[in-house]
Amino acid sequence: MAAAVGVVAWSGEPLLLPVAMLFPAFWAFAPSRIGAVLVSAGYFLAASRGLPQGVANFYGAGIGAGLALWVSASAGFVLVHTMLWTERPGWRRALRYGVVAVLMSVPPFGIVGWAHPITGAGMVFSGWGWPGLVAAMIGLLAMTMRFWPIATLTMAGLCLWSAANWMPPDAPESWAGIDTRFRGENGQYADYAQQVETIGLVMEAADNGARFVVLPESAAGIWTPTTARLWSRALDGGGLTVIAGAIIVDAVGYDNVMVEISGKESRILYRERMPVPVSMWQPWLAFVGEPAGARAHFFANPAVEIDGVRIAPLICYEQLIIWPILQSASHNPDVIIATGNGWWTENTNIVAIQWASATAWARLFSLPLIVSFNT
Repeated sequence: MAAAVGVVAWSGEPLLLPVAMLFPAFWAFAPSRIGAVLVSAGYFLAASRGLPQGVANFYGAGIGAGLALWVSASAGFVLVHTMLWTERPGWRRALRYGVVAVLMSVPPFGIVGWAHPITGAGMVFSGWGWPGLVAAMIGLLAMTMRFWPIATLTMAGLCLWSAANWMPPDAPESWAGIDTRFRGENGQYADYAQQVETIGLVMEAADNGARFVVLPESAAGIWTPTTARLWSRALDGGGLTVIAGAIIVDAVGYDNVMVEISGKESRILYRERMPVPVSMWQPWLAFVGEPAGARAHFFANPAVEIDGVRIAPLICYEQLIIWPILQSASHNPDVIIATGNGWWTENTNIVAIQWASATAWARLFSLPLIVSFNT
């Protein structure tokens, strides 16, 4: 049943995210610690079922490497839930789940804290903000106690009320997010031809009234003075501002960033707090003298500002974990910007899950949402 919860909740449909909030009950009422292992592994592996195919696409390898990484990624989730499981009912069990929920929300375990049940808060307590997050946490704790049926019925009723009033988050006026469909390969970034084509898409958005255009992760490729000049010349005199994904490379690694570009100047707007582990974030390579991949700026720049608009930025993987959005939300943003480069997610539901997660957080905090993905 825990696996079924993982499959349904993490299908890429925002309205189904609250199903994940049933997981604590299955964990709490597992018959033994071995049962808790099976429940936790079943839920996590089902929720992240797109990972093996995604890894195979990214590396151009067989499914074996994807299966190995899939199982390895579950280790932290299963370990925490197994170690803190207890057969003693009541408040002790609820307290332990509270510790589990926190550990899976922040580093180090929060780095692989995908499929966190608290994500469903936005679809149950839409518009409640921080009180809604607290109410959701109380609901999760209640699911581990003997009156879990009451908690289930209560949250189901609130979820139905929220669904009845469902409206996707709107983008602010004069802002536009552009989706692209450029194919990619591991280690390759947007070349000149692709960037010229992307500039054409930006100009079309401007013709339709956009003053601020958001582009996907890596849309501007490797950010260099030459790339900056290409974009600034294209935007010169148009009164248009572009937020584009790029990377900045140095001798010891690189930063995955959002850059702000106009006809007058460009600047680094945001440095990603948590790149994708293994494929991007590889800190262990520094110990053998190799470039350590993408840097993780764990708690840096949670909110950035453009033209008086405060932005909560989330690049790709950050949409799947907890602390980046909560840290950003604590800075009272005006809008959430969620970008990604999902060319490697073909035949999976990974991008749909990212969109659903970003949508849920936008609804919880009543924030407009701008999404821009390359698929």
